Amino acid sequence: MIVLGIDPGTANTGYGVVERRGSRLLALDGGVITTRPEAPPQIRLANIHRRVCELLDEHKVSVLAMEDVYFGRNVSSAFAVGQARGVVMLAAGQRRLPCVSYTPQQIKYAVCGSGRADKDQVMRMVQMLLSLESPPRPDHASDALAIAICHANGAPHAAAVAESVVVPEPYDDAEVRVSRGPGASAPSGDAGDPRGPIAGSGDLPATSHDE
Repeated sequence: MIVLGIDPGTANTGYGVVERRGSRLLALDGGVITTRPEAPPQIRLANIHRRVCELLDEHKVSVLAMEDVYFGRNVSSAFAVGQARGVVMLAAGQRRLPCVSYTPQQIKYAVCGSGRADKDQVMRMVQMLLSLESPPRPDHASDALAIAICHANGAPHAAAVAESVVVPEPYDDAEVRVSRGPGASAPSGDAGDPRGPIAGSGDLPATSHDE
C-alpha cells in the first residue's frame, strides 16, 4: 500500500509518500508545493492540482490521506486551506482514488502515542518510524509524512476498506464516494482550475537503509 499524505495550504502544501511493506514503513518522497503570493488564486490552486496529479501518477498511490480543516479564529486561513483541499480531492477523484481525513489529534496519537504531542515530537517520531538520517523538513513535509504514517501504520483496516471502494461511473457526473477510516471523517472542498505552472517542491533527507 502506498499512501500520499497531504498537509494542504494555498501558499504551502506539504506532501509525503509512504509505502507499507509488511511491517516496515518506507519514505518514497516528501516536500512542499509552494505558490507565488502575487499569483491569482486560481493559478495557485492549479499549481497545487497539477503537482498532486504528478505525485499520484509517479508513485502509483493507493490512497490519499489529508488533515481535517481546523476552524480556529482565522476564518480566511481556514477557507484557503479548504480550497487547497478541494483541488487535492479533485486530483484523487479524477483517478478514482479513495480519500481519508484525520484530525490533528488523531495524527499525533497515531505517530507519537499522544494527541498533545508538539511539532518537534512529531518530527522526531516521523524520523524514527521511517528510518531517516535526519528529521524531515520543513514542517509541512514532516506533517504530510505524519498524515501518511497515520493511515499506513495506524489504520490498516481503513486502508483495506479504502482500497475496496469503487467510485461509480461516469465519475465526472456522479458523486465521488470518500472512504472513512476508523475515526476518520470525509474531507470536503471545491475543485480548482487544472491549468498553470508547477511551483516548487522539497526533498526528503536520505534514508539510513538501502532499498
